Amino acid sequence: MNWIDTAFGAAQQWLFEAAVQPSMFALGLGNLLEDGYAATGWLLVGLLQIAAMLLVIAPLQRWRPAQPITDRGAVRTDVLYTLVHRLGLFRVALFFTLQPVFDGAVGTLHVWGIGGWHLDNVWPGVTDNALVAFALYLVVFDFADYWIHRGQHAFRWWWSLHALHHSQQQMTMWSDNRNHLLDDVLRDTLLVILAQVVGVPPGQFVAIVAFTQLSESLQHANLRLSFGRLGERLWISPRYHRVHHSIGIGHERRGRGTLGGHNFGVLLPWWDMLFGTADFDHQPTSTGIRDQVEQGRDYGRGFWSQQWLGLKRLAGRG
Repeated sequence: MNWIDTAFGAAQQWLFEAAVQPSMFALGLGNLLEDGYAATGWLLVGLLQIAAMLLVIAPLQRWRPAQPITDRGAVRTDVLYTLVHRLGLFRVALFFTLQPVFDGAVGTLHVWGIGGWHLDNVWPGVTDNALVAFALYLVVFDFADYWIHRGQHAFRWWWSLHALHHSQQQMTMWSDNRNHLLDDVLRDTLLVILAQVVGVPPGQFVAIVAFTQLSESLQHANLRLSFGRLGERLWISPRYHRVHHSIGIGHERRGRGTLGGHNFGVLLPWWDMLFGTADFDHQPTSTGIRDQVEQGRDYGRGFWSQQWLGLKRLAGRG
């Protein structure tokens, strides 16, 4: 993987020197150049992801759409969410608001003797290979993501935030990042702590996040695609994940209004299969939330209205 690191590093350096560094000096942020260089890496990853979405996933959506798009305004809002997250704006906001909290949490873990231990050291000679180490970290993070996702559906206060993600009735490749910002902060905090506990190198962490996000963009695509009986048990397909977003199947346990659901896996269906939450039998139906469709509950149209209504639901007033 050395040639990938070299090529990415060269592109990051060029983008930083050509655009980011001059902008930081113009804004009086010359004292944060090191952080700006790291942010440039996330920006480059986001640009590459968006390019892959437009060049690969978008044609697939046009080829085999799962449903006709009748509400392009809802899709445009999802595009905004994607740009905010994939171009690093959300991470920059975290840096200026919550970075001291993250640093404090990491410092506490080090005091407790947690951190600095690398998971890839558990299998010397095998995990020395960068690809093997990457696969190992990917499985560990996916296992954690499965349980985080279960939590988003199990706890009513957390569901009040996560429901925004499920309220999209026009799912497309842009829908992955349609989340309440507080929901994203909670998830990212847990994953940053996990990264410290298992000692994932920064470069590997960026690669894991980028790979996971791109796969999730495909899963949310307006694409009628199954990976087949065997393939869907190895990797999550758009069909499998659309079942998770289907009304009455993906986020209800028994009857109406009972939290739970099926197909919580983020990349691998293994955890759903292991813990009894996999549903390979149902075909996807209309996406959304039951109270949204049957009772007309408002989850918001634009970015800010969706964020505000999420806070109202969290406070029990929406």
